[in-house]
Amino acid sequence: MSHPFKKVIIAGAGPAGLLLGLLLAQEGIQVHILEASHELNTQPRAAYYGPAAIPDLKKAGIINKIRSRGLSPTFMSWRRGGTFEQIASLDGELLGDIEGQDLRKACLVLNELNQIMLEDFLYKYHGTISWEHRVVDTGQDENQAWVDVEVEESEEPIRIYGDYVVGCDGGKSAVRKSLFGDEFPGFTWDRQIVATNVYYDFAKYGFRDLTLVIHPRHFYLVARLTLDGLYRVTYGESPGLTWEEMKARLPLKFELMLPGNPTPKDYKIVNMSPYKIHQRCAPSFRKGRILLAGDAAHLCNPWGGLGITGGFVDVGGLYECLAGIWHGKADDSILDIYSAKRIEMYKTVIDPASQANLRRTTDCNPGTILTRDAFLQACKRGETDERLRKELLLASLYIRYDFTQHYKNKPKE
Repeated sequence: MSHPFKKVIIAGAGPAGLLLGLLLAQEGIQVHILEASHELNTQPRAAYYGPAAIPDLKKAGIINKIRSRGLSPTFMSWRRGGTFEQIASLDGELLGDIEGQDLRKACLVLNELNQIMLEDFLYKYHGTISWEHRVVDTGQDENQAWVDVEVEESEEPIRIYGDYVVGCDGGKSAVRKSLFGDEFPGFTWDRQIVATNVYYDFAKYGFRDLTLVIHPRHFYLVARLTLDGLYRVTYGESPGLTWEEMKARLPLKFELMLPGNPTPKDYKIVNMSPYKIHQRCAPSFRKGRILLAGDAAHLCNPWGGLGITGGFVDVGGLYECLAGIWHGKADDSILDIYSAKRIEMYKTVIDPASQANLRRTTDCNPGTILTRDAFLQACKRGETDERLRKELLLASLYIRYDFTQHYKNKPKE
């Protein structure tokens, strides 16, 4: 059977690029991933993948590996900073069986998930990856697209051709900049974030899977990563500090904000990484044969896990569109629908929800927040109302969209 295109180039071997490469390679599509670094990123980043991303991880054939090597966290709570009194909680155990599907969150540190996807992409589906290939520009005509790539062995960028180019090269995406320059509408928060992986006995203080501590200055989230006691602690820092200053301040921050007021002898830091947080969305996720997904397309703060989850849902949607074209079930106008629908989901769900999550966690008066916050009130009622709790949990699926409904001659349900 002949196909309308042959090759997809993906810029970036991060989670979005690897998942898209894996999904497309499963269809027999030739995929070439280009990665600027010499290896996968090992810095502490996302580790929790929300219910909306689970169908795409399942489609890629990796969800069972993720759950067997990691966790399936279900319990989320909000606590007041200082007293650590629980304000409200949301137990997602019932997501374990939604019409026969296990839609519970999945947890595995991102570098391990990336390794799983990379191995399947390379060895199971025979995809191609080139390390130390930094995409610096893109181009296209009516027949093909291309990327210009910096490589060590050439003084001038080399050009690599394909039928489509997908930018999955992160928040500083060169692919996006080649399309829109510095235009990346939105804003950068005036707070810095520090992500740490740390061994500390949070269970002793009643912390379970995911805990969000509300405080105007010492706000943070604690996420259990492994069964042996490794946790992700992501906290806010003052703007303008250098990396050395943030490292020097960590013991004081932990002593002030964590339960038990620990000193360095009480915990073990595995790694830490600072980053700025943004709320931004590209003007379009498609320009001809060049497309965007994940952080290259949009950014949001990490409270609620909507960045990585939304990126995986982007990828699942783009896969449906490209696979539909590949199999002759859709023409390339479906890619305009991809762009429009994913931007709509970002602007109507991901952006406002993630902003609300962070503002809730930094509330100036945690002692009265339950009287003012409708979402926390609903979670509190959901503790004893299973129907409401299920409704709250399933709301996270709203960011999904079925692009196969736009396939040609698809039977209407």
